[in-house]
Amino acid sequence: MSLQATIAKLLLKLPDGWLVKLAGGKPVEIGGRVLDPHFQFLAHGAAKQPPMSSLTAQQGRAASAAGLAMFQAEPEPGVSWENMTLNAPGREIPVRLYRPESQDPGAPIMVYAHFGGGVIGDLETCHAFATMIAKTARCPVLSVDYRLAPEHPWPAGLEDFEFAYEWALKNAGQYGAPAGEAAIGGDSMGGNFCAILAQECQRNGVPLPVLQLLIYPATDISEDLPSRSLYGETYPLSTDTMNWFMGHYLPEGTDPTDLRISPAQEMNLEGLPPAIVITAGFDPLVDEGKAYADHLDAAGVEVIYKCYDRLAHGFTAFTAVSPAADIACREIAFMVRDAYEGRKAKV
Repeated sequence: MSLQATIAKLLLKLPDGWLVKLAGGKPVEIGGRVLDPHFQFLAHGAAKQPPMSSLTAQQGRAASAAGLAMFQAEPEPGVSWENMTLNAPGREIPVRLYRPESQDPGAPIMVYAHFGGGVIGDLETCHAFATMIAKTARCPVLSVDYRLAPEHPWPAGLEDFEFAYEWALKNAGQYGAPAGEAAIGGDSMGGNFCAILAQECQRNGVPLPVLQLLIYPATDISEDLPSRSLYGETYPLSTDTMNWFMGHYLPEGTDPTDLRISPAQEMNLEGLPPAIVITAGFDPLVDEGKAYADHLDAAGVEVIYKCYDRLAHGFTAFTAVSPAADIACREIAFMVRDAYEGRKAKV
């Protein structure tokens, strides 16, 4: 660990009041929400770094990976994992399969996609959180290292996730989970993939996921909802960074209202699987996540919605440095477990 990371970790253990004093002197309040002091401290330091939009995609990946590694949480005890490769037509898809020691044979495998705007991120991005889900929900978790833009623009990454889901349906039984069943989960772009996949399964006659876990999902690239500007300068996701992501992710001339980009444009959501929709208060995407949850609910879909008002986008990767983020992620993992338990009770 670098000296910089060591100092930062020590400072982040200071009382909340000290963190606020070191990061501007007063709490950050936007739209009636007050930012978690740990995120305020991190944002204050990040403001001194070059913006993501000034970097190439490759530089952005390296900077993001280095930043997250500085504050990498330890994986949960009692969970093992192995790296694997799925053989898809014309390509290989790296994945990581997690299994808890106390696996529930009735708990479906969850196929998970990390955040990163379709441009950054890898299996390490959600490593600690994946172990948390596996241990708490007592289920296997298949984390997907999907292809990234601009080398592989839309819909390459989405297609990798879809392939991994169908692979999980066919192979879940080999890993102690119910055969022919799978749940899906993801944060940010990963949540986008999940919302799209659930709809695509319904359109194409593919078995529906048993659950969709959408964490601060990007659901409508085409709409400019109020939170895009209200929280447009927040850390770690700003509207500038979002535009940078989409500039790499979408081929020129792509229609942003395409349902395989903006799933919220689908008017008929009736019959989709139960959903857990999570948003962060300090996030340009908070409005579209809430709107999609409301849209699902209005269509008769079973929905659990919660906004963590004091947290920021990407909080699943900050559990080692923000106690509030750690608490939130553990609550989300228990939501998955409760959803699995509730499903078994209905059978």
